[in-house]
Amino acid sequence: MTDKSALLNQLRIDRAPVRESGGGRLLWSLAGIVVLAAAGTGAWLEFGVAGALHVRAAQAVAASSVTPTAGASLLDASGYVVARRQATVAAKITDRVVQVLIEEGQRVADDEIIARLDDTNTSAALALAKAQLLQAEAGVNAARIAAEDAKPLYQRQQKLVAQGWTSAETFDTTRANYDAAQTNLLVQQQVLSAAQASVAVAQRNQDDTVVRAPFAGIVTVKAAQPGEIVSPISAGGGFTRTGIGTIVDMDSLEVEIDVSEAYINRVHSQQPATIKLNAYPDWQIPGEVITVIPTADRSKATVKVRVRILAKDARILPEMGARVQFLSDAPPKDAAAPARPGILVPADAVRPDGENGIVYVIHGETVERRTVKLGARGAEGQIVLSGIVPGDRLAIADFAKLTDGAAVRVDP
Repeated sequence: MTDKSALLNQLRIDRAPVRESGGGRLLWSLAGIVVLAAAGTGAWLEFGVAGALHVRAAQAVAASSVTPTAGASLLDASGYVVARRQATVAAKITDRVVQVLIEEGQRVADDEIIARLDDTNTSAALALAKAQLLQAEAGVNAARIAAEDAKPLYQRQQKLVAQGWTSAETFDTTRANYDAAQTNLLVQQQVLSAAQASVAVAQRNQDDTVVRAPFAGIVTVKAAQPGEIVSPISAGGGFTRTGIGTIVDMDSLEVEIDVSEAYINRVHSQQPATIKLNAYPDWQIPGEVITVIPTADRSKATVKVRVRILAKDARILPEMGARVQFLSDAPPKDAAAPARPGILVPADAVRPDGENGIVYVIHGETVERRTVKLGARGAEGQIVLSGIVPGDRLAIADFAKLTDGAAVRVDP
């Protein structure tokens, strides 16, 4: 018995209380409880007691029962502000810049001087051409006097030889002198014409050392500095500049839009539009379609559309990003409002995707995902052409959290 008791004592488990090493374990336990409580609170706020997503409900109504609004959006597209009239002004000759009279942001007038080039060589050439012109004029005067002096001698010898008072040899000499004087006068007159042309060329070269603005506008780029060489044909030629600066006619600003081929039938010339700049998203600028360029880009499957900016403003700058809403034409004031087909729903109940969109129809405590075909979008909401019926209740919530068949809870 003694041996059995000893063996049983060896197999017995010691249940003495374990002593804690400190208060750290208690702190970690409290922190875990706080985290679990916060997570539970967030889940309850987001999904409610039953884990359902909280949504708002919107009623779909027949669009014919809503008064149509003129200028509903038919299509949205993105593009850029461009200048129809823009020029990088360059010199006509290769020369060294001695003076630049423009800065970025400066407004210049038509034909205003914006730069001067080194004119020492052209001034010397002009002076030489003018001296040659004076010499040619003197030559013409001398030749004219000689021709006038030879004429009466020739006429006198004509009479004398006819009366037999002089020899034929003397008459021939007089006639030859007269012909030579007349010919020399013609030659000197041609020399004078050539000298005048040389002066004109030299003067043109002199004028080319002065660079002028081709039209009124604002300087957007200052490309050259005094001391640099500019040349209109030296692109890529070391440090030689090809231009003085860039001038933009701000009155020629417009918006260029690339519209998908699938939706180009919604756009036409003189169609009203609304322009929103990316820099000023809350500013609606009235616009109008200038034209639809009659060619497509096969690589992007788009057609370029030009939109006129009807309200000019100094905040509108070239190359700004813009978004254009192409609007429906306004009906005549005396025309009866036609019945509009389709179903009207709130814009935030639809996730648009081109001509189609996604909506979530509420069925009790779940939602059903549907693809709908979209129509015009106006101030009163989005027109849906097919996919739902009047009376359907649509869920309004974060589309990233909505899924087909998801449990929802409609907030009152």
